[in-house]
Amino acid sequence: MSLMRSFLFLLSLAASLLAAPALAQSDPEALRPLINDLAKGKYSETEKQIGALVATGDPQVAPALEALSDGDLYVRKADGEVFITRKAGKNFALIDPLTMETTGEAAKGEIDKIKVNNKLRRVIRSALGSLTLMAPDPKVRMAAAEAVFKAKDPDSIEALDAAIAAETDDGVRKVMEEARAAAVLNSDMDEAAKLQAVSTLGTMGNRDALSLLIAVQSSSEGALHEAATTEITKIEKSIAAWDAAQNVWYGLSLGSVLLLAAIGLAITFGVMGVINMAHGEMVMIGAYVTFVVQEFIRSSAPGLFDYSLFIALPLAFLTSGLVGVAIERGVIRWLYGRPLETLLATWGISLVLQQAVRSIFGPTNREVGNPDWMSGAFEIGQMTITYNRMWIIVFAMLVFAGLMLVLKKTPFGLYTRAVTQNRRMAASMGIRTPWIDALTFGLGSGIAGIAGVALSQIDNVSPNLGQGYIIDSFMVVVFGGVGNLWGTLVGAMTLGVVNKFLEPYAGAVLGKIFVLIFIILFIQKRPRGLFALKGRAVEA
Repeated sequence: MSLMRSFLFLLSLAASLLAAPALAQSDPEALRPLINDLAKGKYSETEKQIGALVATGDPQVAPALEALSDGDLYVRKADGEVFITRKAGKNFALIDPLTMETTGEAAKGEIDKIKVNNKLRRVIRSALGSLTLMAPDPKVRMAAAEAVFKAKDPDSIEALDAAIAAETDDGVRKVMEEARAAAVLNSDMDEAAKLQAVSTLGTMGNRDALSLLIAVQSSSEGALHEAATTEITKIEKSIAAWDAAQNVWYGLSLGSVLLLAAIGLAITFGVMGVINMAHGEMVMIGAYVTFVVQEFIRSSAPGLFDYSLFIALPLAFLTSGLVGVAIERGVIRWLYGRPLETLLATWGISLVLQQAVRSIFGPTNREVGNPDWMSGAFEIGQMTITYNRMWIIVFAMLVFAGLMLVLKKTPFGLYTRAVTQNRRMAASMGIRTPWIDALTFGLGSGIAGIAGVALSQIDNVSPNLGQGYIIDSFMVVVFGGVGNLWGTLVGAMTLGVVNKFLEPYAGAVLGKIFVLIFIILFIQKRPRGLFALKGRAVEA
């Protein structure tokens, strides 16, 4: 960069610092003559006019500068007015560079393009950076600093120095310093400056910094090479630790999904000993209830969309629960004590339910939207936490706690535990075990339905939704201990974390196979799982 250009930009940036607060609400018409002057003179004059626009500190001039860099800024020959243009058939649409409103059209012969060269494009890039780096909104300044970091443009160093000196937000200043370090390493500055930049990027400590430092390591010698190597080692250790933490989070997230899918099965399997192959279809029904609720809200009350899941939860519970009671009363109660026939019957029911859903809703995936409060993500260090997964973990824990309260603090829960521990003794005490069976099956199915509401936020809603979770659900229940909710919780979280740690090394499919082999071996040693139920019938 020439001495004159450096002087011009230092001068313009200083003017921006002093004038930006006052010009934040400047009159667009006061800026128009400066934009029109871009069409006057040679390249050197255009560069001066760019500096004058930067000196205003007004972000309204940014579209004109972007259009100039892209070759879309034209001057009308008749009156010297400058416009942003877009092709409109044989003519050009004329767009006001300040208001961005279309003001008419012009033939090609009525306008001239304002030409730029590569040097001017670099000047414009620095100018745009300085405008956004000085913006009143901290989010805009942050985005500008991140863009400069990605560009690594040495021409932005002066703008960054001025912005850093004026920055009051510590978080934004840190990102600006990191962007400056990236630009310094891409420049011809002296070794001392680059050593300081290496140290700054080492403190940054993420993968972006690592890639920059690897490039420095491969292209440098002496002290700079050694400094880059030292920082690379530190960053790699930090990234490994954060990767492990991220895998734990992914494992807990998967474990919460498995818990939701398996917790209802743990109840029915534990109380009645029924191998219910249609349990996945209860999950599917809950997901389709969510779809129906959202479709109704979209057409009738769009303002309630953010509350759609709260509306869908009780409806999914009731729908899946009633279907479960109907299955138990209509089919399963005639097959108690005959596990093979029960398995085949429930498998046939699952096929019937899948085909019924295909006939009603079609075979293709259905769209279920995320409410605003479940959209997006945030970061903790180098971990990315998505809101939908976070809320599903919270929801799974609430469902678990609610179910524990029902089973421990209500008469129904007392009867259920009595039937689980000793069915004949419970019947002899006057407990109507057939109704307990029906209500328990309905409860387990209803919980599967509300699991479907949650899973609709992270998985495709299709007739095959439940099939993806039924085998995993059985593994969780058997591993944790049949009929034991605490065992189901521990089993789901354990298998979720183990799966996520195995996937990077063995792949998703082979990882599941390893988990299955582990469970088979584990059951050989502990046939009743991690937490075995106790009682006379169980011990017999």
